[in-house]
Amino acid sequence: MTDQTVFPPTLREVMLRPRWIGVLLLALVVAGVFAWLGQWQLGRAIDTDPLPPGATEEVQPLAEIAAPGEYLPEPLVGQRVEVTGTWVPEDFLVVSSRFNEGAEGYWVTGQLRIADTAAPTSVAVAVGWAPTLADAESAAEALEQTAVAGEPVTIVGRLISDEGPVPPPRGESPFTMTRMSPAALLAQWHETAGLDVYRSYIASQSAPAGLVDIASPAPNAGSTVNWLNIFYAAEWVVFAGFAFYFWYRLAKDAWEKEVEELEDAATAASGSGSVGATGD
Repeated sequence: MTDQTVFPPTLREVMLRPRWIGVLLLALVVAGVFAWLGQWQLGRAIDTDPLPPGATEEVQPLAEIAAPGEYLPEPLVGQRVEVTGTWVPEDFLVVSSRFNEGAEGYWVTGQLRIADTAAPTSVAVAVGWAPTLADAESAAEALEQTAVAGEPVTIVGRLISDEGPVPPPRGESPFTMTRMSPAALLAQWHETAGLDVYRSYIASQSAPAGLVDIASPAPNAGSTVNWLNIFYAAEWVVFAGFAFYFWYRLAKDAWEKEVEELEDAATAASGSGSVGATGD
């Protein structure tokens, strides 16, 4: 009997089989989706319409810059805005750990109920700075008397993002606030049923009697490139490459398994032939 040697397939031959061509097409679809996501992320990383220099210094109506409940976009942080409303009595609260020109002190804050809105709407306002807690509390009491009268006031100041609430320092009153956070202030405000509230707050440019103007310089011009989004875009490219590597790895594993099985079969056949020859 003539021996028929079976040669194992090459990796290229395995990859060209219909099964693995189909898997490659699937990998192409997955990679295409990842590439699209990377392009989308890259598009968000570059601001193609940045604010012109000095735009934050032009006073704009608050309603044209942000809406209640919305996060403040980065380019608009520090925008000077104007809004008219009335103070809500009993809602002049003190926030500690506030620095003004390098000196630590306190902010007096208030709830400004905005005029001429379809639904009750309020914005938190940092009214002014005081060097001591006693000065801040005295100014808050004076503002309470103004609020009771219900006279409309117009506030001009910088719109700033919520700093986020934090627990009070150990041993302090549970109502102590060390961050300027409308969310934390809202928990202590009055007349909040059905109220719309701005996530950001206004740092007033002019303080009433008994308080010092809050130092709030113009924000530095930010970069038009968002490096975090560029990092995400690079991640999507890596994922797209991994889709092809996954196909290659599966095909290679199948090829190695087939070669191993053929080698085992050849070894077994050779062993059987040797035993038969010895028996003869």
